[in-house]
Amino acid sequence: MLRGLFLDLSGVLYEGHQPLPGAVDAVQKLQQSSLQLRFVTNTARKNRQQILADLTAMGFAIEPAQLFTAPAAAASWVREHKRHPFLLVHPDIRCEFDSASETKPDVVVIGDAEDDLNYQQLDIAFRLLMDGAPLIAIGDNRYFKADGKLHLDAGPFVRALEYAAGVEAIVTGKPSTAFFQQVLNDTGLKAEEVMMVGDDVFGDVEGALKAGLQACLVRTGKYQVGDEKRIRGEFQVRGSLADWVATGACD
Repeated sequence: MLRGLFLDLSGVLYEGHQPLPGAVDAVQKLQQSSLQLRFVTNTARKNRQQILADLTAMGFAIEPAQLFTAPAAAASWVREHKRHPFLLVHPDIRCEFDSASETKPDVVVIGDAEDDLNYQQLDIAFRLLMDGAPLIAIGDNRYFKADGKLHLDAGPFVRALEYAAGVEAIVTGKPSTAFFQQVLNDTGLKAEEVMMVGDDVFGDVEGALKAGLQACLVRTGKYQVGDEKRIRGEFQVRGSLADWVATGACD
């Protein structure tokens, strides 16, 4: 029996600054259902406050406690392990971390730092990794969609550092099983009782399946024709979140 629903944000609820057709009404119906609802995102160019403000401006009514972000998970890891990070992240999410802890870095945290993902910064990160610092990846998504175009995400740069330094990144966001488990723990539900709905066949769908969740791929956002054939496992495919809700799955 389905008792919980995890929703990706960009590409599922909205694109850019515009909600996808029917998404606002779909979320409202879900909020009124018996399902436990959580919103899970690897978005690494905006902090929690910015994300919540954007969602509100688009008409979504989301409780702050329902939002789980990969940058916040990375910051929690750094605090729990009492590490001093070298932050290769977007300026807007630096506030998630304790800036006082950045002296004498002993861990590399990498996310979608946009123009800061340059040779000089990556070379500093590489040397820290060679000296034994762990590599924390906010996510390892291959690409994302914005302004109607696909753009490189942090994943390819994570892979470059892994290859160069001979290390394996600890991924704190999707598709990490630990990230899904963190959200599951908040709901108190079992993995098989929860459905993940996303537009990323790898980060959302494959990651959810490996964590034991049910999954649904929507043909919005970054979805590309044939994505549903790129992974193994059983999962649903729908045109959009609105289409999934229209099936009556949340009734």
